[in-house]
Amino acid sequence: MLSILNSTPTTFFLTGVPGLEAFHICFSIPFCCLCVMALLGNGTILYVVVTDSSLHEPMYYFLAMLSATDMGITLSSLPTTLGVLWFNARIISLGGCIVQMFFLHGFTLMESSVLLIMAFDRFVAICNPLRYAVILTNSRIIKVRVVISIRMLVNLMPLLLLLKRLSFCGPNVLSHSYCYHPDVIKCSCSSIKVNSICGLVALMLTSGIDIPCIFLSYVLIIRSILTIASPEERQKAFGTCVCHLGAVAVFYIPWIILALVHRFGHNAPPYVHTLMSTLHFLFPPVLNPIIYSVKTKQIRKAFIKIFPNTK
Repeated sequence: MLSILNSTPTTFFLTGVPGLEAFHICFSIPFCCLCVMALLGNGTILYVVVTDSSLHEPMYYFLAMLSATDMGITLSSLPTTLGVLWFNARIISLGGCIVQMFFLHGFTLMESSVLLIMAFDRFVAICNPLRYAVILTNSRIIKVRVVISIRMLVNLMPLLLLLKRLSFCGPNVLSHSYCYHPDVIKCSCSSIKVNSICGLVALMLTSGIDIPCIFLSYVLIIRSILTIASPEERQKAFGTCVCHLGAVAVFYIPWIILALVHRFGHNAPPYVHTLMSTLHFLFPPVLNPIIYSVKTKQIRKAFIKIFPNTK
């Protein structure tokens, strides 16, 4: 009997909106609209950066990388979420969960790295503008992309490989419509101490480094801006950072709140977990194209070339 139980494939049950399952079709309408906005917005930014030669600069290359990671995050959670909302398809295997977590967490970690390198881009552009083109060459930007990918793999792969050592013997009901690492390990009936420590280490090696470095970059940027004599020039210099600050805010604030809810909000209503997970994975992909198209003149002009009736 034990051998039969051990050979049974591990499955998990995804969750839509707890207590409001009868309205899943209704909830799928705004969810689909947000996903379409995210994919169209980020896809358009990618297209204009690739096709418009005036945007072939480091700042816009990094923006294209941000849009690519946003599209990856959206597409990673889209299939299972629509499956739950439309067809009540709640069952997912452990292998399927690991694959989804690889892409979902992978793109999330990469976005954190991209936001860090974008902060460095603004630091160089404002604090050392004469050497901007020398420091951020095309070859170095390609190397940055490779380093970001390697960093993601080094931090993420141990987390996913350690899942194989866990035993799952309960109902394995997840709190979201997708697989989220802290949510998955909570379903284990074996010790998760190693998994939790590894997850904490990965968090410290990514956002634990990225957030302080971004903060330090802006401390140096603000100090440099305050030395500019002309108020108009100071405003212009700081205006180039507004979009990036907005992207940092819409990415990190929901992520930090979601992590705190998972760690300390055990008594929180189930819909709180659903709301925070939606904010974390949908808001950055939806809002980033809006922020950059509204606040960046070059992107706005490129959009107008594609959609001339939007003038």
